[in-house]
Amino acid sequence: MSSPVSKLLKQLIYLEKSSATAIYIQAAQQIINAIQRGYLTEGTWLPGTRTFSELFKINRNTVVAIYDELASQGWVEIIPNKGTCVLVPEQKTVAIKATSQHVDQVHDYSITTGFPFQSSFNLAPTRELNQNKYSINDGQPDLRLHPTHQFSKWYSASMKRKSLIPNWNQTSLSSHSTFEIQLCNYLNATRGFHIKPPNLMSTRSTEMSLYIVSQLLLKPNDVVLVGNLSNYAANMIFQQSGAMIRTIPIDGHGIDVEYIRKHFTKRTIRCIYVCAHRHYPTTSTLSAERRLQLMQLAKEYQFAIIEDDYDYDFQFDGSAMLPMASSDANGVIIYLGKLGQSLFPSFQTGFVIAPENLISEAKNYLKILDRQGDLIQEQMLSELIYEGEIHRLIKKNVLIYKQRRDFLCDSLAEHFKQHVFWEKPSGGLALWLRFEPHISLVKLAEQAQKNDLFLPKTILYQDKNTCCIRFGFGDLSEEEIEIIVNKLRLAYDLVVH
Repeated sequence: MSSPVSKLLKQLIYLEKSSATAIYIQAAQQIINAIQRGYLTEGTWLPGTRTFSELFKINRNTVVAIYDELASQGWVEIIPNKGTCVLVPEQKTVAIKATSQHVDQVHDYSITTGFPFQSSFNLAPTRELNQNKYSINDGQPDLRLHPTHQFSKWYSASMKRKSLIPNWNQTSLSSHSTFEIQLCNYLNATRGFHIKPPNLMSTRSTEMSLYIVSQLLLKPNDVVLVGNLSNYAANMIFQQSGAMIRTIPIDGHGIDVEYIRKHFTKRTIRCIYVCAHRHYPTTSTLSAERRLQLMQLAKEYQFAIIEDDYDYDFQFDGSAMLPMASSDANGVIIYLGKLGQSLFPSFQTGFVIAPENLISEAKNYLKILDRQGDLIQEQMLSELIYEGEIHRLIKKNVLIYKQRRDFLCDSLAEHFKQHVFWEKPSGGLALWLRFEPHISLVKLAEQAQKNDLFLPKTILYQDKNTCCIRFGFGDLSEEEIEIIVNKLRLAYDLVVH
């Protein structure tokens, strides 16, 4: 009982009887861990089964199972009438993580590096953790609207396609995939494009699309123009590329194109980032006149236009204004979009549309970041496009989102009257709320949080001229909207009084 090996095992092994992992597995893993770390050396004799049983207050049959498990993996040799001896298998590079560790915790993996590296302030996460029951985001779809049963059927069917494994094992260049062809057909039909697969690149997300584009376009100190209220995620990507961001005034008709002509000269601008359909965060649409002016200026000044069309599918009133890129005859626009926002997040995909030479180069970057891709996702999306299911899901969800937009507007009008103002957008999943007179939005968020309502900093916009919130309603039911607006009003009253 007092042998050195028994004492060491008592320090190394901790058995959690309430754990879902069997006792014999827990013990075996921890003994393997001790052998790998050099605490139990080759040739060490382990205690007999009776001694081990008494040492850890476990059944003797459990100890037999522990030693059998170790022997089956080659870590010990059980010699009849003699005992159990530690071995060290030839393939000893695979570490087994013990379910619990005591003395060997001094060998925990280091928290910090032993060498310097360059951290990025620009890519610091903006997500905030909270435990409030209610929260407002910047305009995300409602995952509860997605037909779970149908998705499982579609996914299962895609997995069973005979063409899947050959596509995965493909090593040579071939013609464009069925997904690329179907996506081109879909975009041509819904967004007025006249593109072919060489003009298209599919990515995991809009952020990945923009990151790749920024790697192609930007060098340190290149000038990028954005609205004076703009997409924080896009700005982070541009800054990480070393670009110099310059802001352009925006109004109810989008960015002020004439301001660019007055304050910049030819070949001093590398690109401009715009959300022409619905400006982020204000939701204003870039007018037809300004679109023409911007495309003409891009041709004249020789800069690129990055058109981010993040919520094209969510159009409630009238027809959606077609992308600028659909009428780009001079190859000055790089179009970023999303597909599948009415699907589960794992089935949503981003895409880039641009002239063929840029797409060809962009795909070289994509192969480094995401060589494998997701063939099951592509297979499934191809079929949903071909069968018209994507269109049906969008139409169905748009009706629900429109009702939520109208309900939110009515609720705000009832509770806030002359304190909050907004223009009802023709689409999208967010309202741009203006507080007049101005209040402290930070204090508003603090008071709301005390009342179980979380307002993330990324939806608050405040300076000497601005006091606004981007209020996302897409993921909120009418009942939740009513509760949240009530809580927001209570917080507002506490701030102003």
